Amino acid sequence: MRFSSFLAAHAQRIGSKVALICQNEELTFGELHRFSDRVGASLASLGIKPGDRVALYLPNCLEFAVCFFGIVKAGAVAVPINMRLATPEVAFQLEDTRAVAAFVDASFAEGFDKADRIGIPRIWLGGSPDRPGHSYEAMIRNIDALLPEVPIEQDECMISYTSGTTGKPKGAVLTQSNYIVMNGYLNALYWGFSGDDRILITTPLAHRIAFARMGNLLVLGATLVVLPKFDPMELSSTLRERSITVLGIVPTVARLLLPEIERAPENFRNLKRVLATGEAFPVELKARFLAALPGISLFSFYSMTEAGVVALLRPEEQISHAASVGRVLPGLEVKLVDERGNPVPTGEVGEIRVRSGEPGRFLTMKGYLNRPEANAESLRNGWFVTGDMGRFDEDGYLYIVDRKKDMILSGGYNIYSREVENVIAAHPDVARVAVVGVPDEVFGEAVAAFVVRHAGATVTENELISWCREQIASYKKPKYVRFVEELPENHTGKVMKKILASSFSKS
Repeated sequence: MRFSSFLAAHAQRIGSKVALICQNEELTFGELHRFSDRVGASLASLGIKPGDRVALYLPNCLEFAVCFFGIVKAGAVAVPINMRLATPEVAFQLEDTRAVAAFVDASFAEGFDKADRIGIPRIWLGGSPDRPGHSYEAMIRNIDALLPEVPIEQDECMISYTSGTTGKPKGAVLTQSNYIVMNGYLNALYWGFSGDDRILITTPLAHRIAFARMGNLLVLGATLVVLPKFDPMELSSTLRERSITVLGIVPTVARLLLPEIERAPENFRNLKRVLATGEAFPVELKARFLAALPGISLFSFYSMTEAGVVALLRPEEQISHAASVGRVLPGLEVKLVDERGNPVPTGEVGEIRVRSGEPGRFLTMKGYLNRPEANAESLRNGWFVTGDMGRFDEDGYLYIVDRKKDMILSGGYNIYSREVENVIAAHPDVARVAVVGVPDEVFGEAVAAFVVRHAGATVTENELISWCREQIASYKKPKYVRFVEELPENHTGKVMKKILASSFSKS
């Protein structure tokens, strides 16, 4: 399956339909197909070969999609770079992928120059900033160049970097089949997506969630509306003005949106589906959100870059099974195993492993780039080893207990940091919390909680420890509580627990 065949079909059947909207600019399916053809052909004329990697250093804009599909049509592999990354992080991705070219917005030339230590040829958008390179604008005017015939075995389309909460990020090699199966066929089957949907993107286009929605455009012919950046008021007005039917959120966004929903509920009248992923969605917040938007269908799910959506909690299950991530999607295999790799009984905690056929062909990534040891550890007989700990109940609902690497071993007991975090987070004075294991001379490890209090809150360390003692086994309660102004996060909003653990002091 090829991206190019889907775009060609849409250009013939619905060529005049708007495919993408960003601010006041629009791009039809016909233009998207035609311009990406020209970009792909121009790349080939510059010597870009199938399998070569081409970086995308662009803000949210229509051209991002044109360049991405053009790269894939040339048989090359896109390397989308989140522009919120620091210079060393950008440099790492450019060097790790050995990018042979990069599309760069001229307004951000200086930032890219600082990160590029290997002299990557540039293709400038928005004019050349007095530096060598080629022009995107010239590419889309190039009607003479011909697209190459890409070998059928070249199915790779993108390298998406994991968040890197415990070390250097790893580049997950994803295929066209990965996106077509999940975000085309399965989204239509299980979420009810269709070409009639208008989907709002609030994340950077370089983020994997945005690329999932790009798959909805590609396969289903849905229209994407892209916000330059997240802003609750702008999001609210865009929902009304653009008649948005699908919105993706994380619980933090739900919290930020609730005042807008309650202030201007008419802005949300066209919304049909809300997709929730990321951190756990507290049941109280979920209930308030659903009460404010009684007409929408809320889908929450457990997913990852390397294996796509694994489990889905449907609208009618959101309150009755609020603590679960749902049931495993048909077509996937999931097993929970102990430390020796043996399956655990229903109700017991085990490491989650996922399989959906040959890696790269259906939902599982093809592998990690340049990481043979990580591939040997993470891909075993087609099973992807997630590193997450979970349990099944008798009805097949999956519950995520913790990250395996975040599990704390204290005095011979396994303590799951997420369980402790959930208890502390329920305290009315707590805004955010992260729990880590720290060295302990007696027990090996002790539990330490880093807590951000609500403005004006005065809860003390002893009060929080007592709060935990009342709700979980005493050995699970934190031995230490440290109050902080904020938690360190990476560019995708995940808490960097390694930094917290290394910063810990008993004093």
